[in-house]
Amino acid sequence: MRIPLVPREREREMSVAMKKKVQRKFKMRGYTLKVDALDAVISFASRFSGAEDDALDLLLDQLEHESLKSSIIDKDPVNRVVNLLLEAEAAVEESPNAACDGRGSAFRVIDAFLVPKFHYDPVKKIFYEHTGSLPIHGEASAKAKLYKDRFLLLYQRLSRDQHFAKPAFETDTTDFGSCEISPIQSLVGQTGRRWVMGVISQLEDGHFYLEDLTASVEINLSDAKITTGFFTENTIVVAEGQMLLEGIFKIFTCGFPPLEDRDKSLKALSGLDFFGGGTLTKEETLRLAELEKRAVNDMFIVMSDVWLDNEEAMGKLETVLDGFENEEVVPSLFVFMGNFCSRPCNLSFHSYSSIRVQFGKLGKMIESHPRLKEHSRFLFIPGPEDAGPSTVLPRSALPRYITEEFQNHIPNAIFASNPCRIKFYTQEIVFFRQDLLYRMRRSCLMPPSTEETSDPFEHVMFLTV
Repeated sequence: MRIPLVPREREREMSVAMKKKVQRKFKMRGYTLKVDALDAVISFASRFSGAEDDALDLLLDQLEHESLKSSIIDKDPVNRVVNLLLEAEAAVEESPNAACDGRGSAFRVIDAFLVPKFHYDPVKKIFYEHTGSLPIHGEASAKAKLYKDRFLLLYQRLSRDQHFAKPAFETDTTDFGSCEISPIQSLVGQTGRRWVMGVISQLEDGHFYLEDLTASVEINLSDAKITTGFFTENTIVVAEGQMLLEGIFKIFTCGFPPLEDRDKSLKALSGLDFFGGGTLTKEETLRLAELEKRAVNDMFIVMSDVWLDNEEAMGKLETVLDGFENEEVVPSLFVFMGNFCSRPCNLSFHSYSSIRVQFGKLGKMIESHPRLKEHSRFLFIPGPEDAGPSTVLPRSALPRYITEEFQNHIPNAIFASNPCRIKFYTQEIVFFRQDLLYRMRRSCLMPPSTEETSDPFEHVMFLTV
């Protein structure tokens, strides 16, 4: 029989368990805590009885924004983050009707650089999360790994599709509507039609190949029947074709890997947080779903190419803000997507101070609408020609130098990456600003299909069975 613990022994046991939990969570993120930092973290988590895990996750998320000199953390950065979170909590308590981006609130913005990263193990057929920080400049192998991870991500989804699964019995596959995927390496010496999945690449000038993890083969697309969509270099496709005597794989039909039902994907991913923002328990999801049903007045206002240096555009914007200021219920969120300047902010652009001033004027304009300032949130996403360290996607948020004056007027504004993600109650939304149609149309290997269709899923792979 176990002897009941006296209060002091019980407290000591709980303290040891808390220390182990904190150390484990920080180690999973690649951090090691000094003794004084560990005490500060435990003191912070103890404020939230019954929700210590959520408090620790929030602390770790915010800690990633700090400029840390080492993975060994002392109490100074921990104290800074704790003070910031406590101030934010106090602000929320003073204004309970305002939307915030905390866990379990109406919406939360997830920066592209903070999205969890997972890798697929094709042998064990499981995903595992990448832990630790990532370097700003990747190694030479990082680019190849990017394409490998993307291929495996689609391949594991395709392997669950009944049409492409290997038949349980060796029979004629067409009798059962099965189109088993063959590795490209196995095409050598094969006759008849085969289904393959691979990446379209140009290994030689003017010659296109289909690659998977086993081999590559030159392809002939001259008579290929394609589905709706844009087929460019580096596109992953599912194709049906036949090997010719010349060693070229002639493609008859070509399309994209089929979509998968969301519920089926979530079940297969075992509750992993691919979207970001943290996983929710079943009770939390039901609670948010109920709140979402009641939030019939919530709305997002999305605007793009708001040129701050254009007087006509700014005048029209003020008219929009005036209209919503006088509405009975103001919008929950305003999303401003670039470009924010009528001229490209490239290497020949030198008027960054003027953009800073224009953002300051925008801040004053919003500040002059007190109901919007108090009850709405403002999200800014850079466009393809806005100021930033690079034009490579994902693009980081607008530089602080440009937005500082705006934030003096609207402190709760959010400046996020492009693309960025938003969790709105149980919904998952992605905001992405890019001239994709122009870029993809210019890079098409084959003219896209011009046949009109009302089927929203026609872009997926059609089956010739």
